[in-house]
Amino acid sequence: MAKPAPRRTFAHYGAPAAFLLGVTILAILIHSAVGGGGSPARTGTTLGPVTRPSTARVPTQTTHTITRAETSSTAISTTGAEFTTVQTGDTFGSIAERNGTSVSQLEALNPGVSSNSLQVGQRIRVK
Repeated sequence: MAKPAPRRTFAHYGAPAAFLLGVTILAILIHSAVGGGGSPARTGTTLGPVTRPSTARVPTQTTHTITRAETSSTAISTTGAEFTTVQTGDTFGSIAERNGTSVSQLEALNPGVSSNSLQVGQRIRVK
């Protein structure tokens, strides 16, 4: 009579599977610790000073001086308005200091400009 084939135990198949699982987990932990995971800072919003020129195309703008514009109840005068061009490393604070004004005044003069997204070459009003 032939001897029956020995039954394979759980340890025979489970040990290599457990080893592979452990190596996979270790590789994932090392990869995330080294910085291989996606960085949430790369969402498109840049905070802080401008550190490099923008690659975005800035349309050429013709500046017209408005001597007086009236709304239903308020008159706005832009005669003598002064502008500056944003340079590398500029923040609202550094621009305000360089032009003898305050950050709050810059924000009031440039309501559509975010201090967190200044672009090199961008023109902003300073007075």
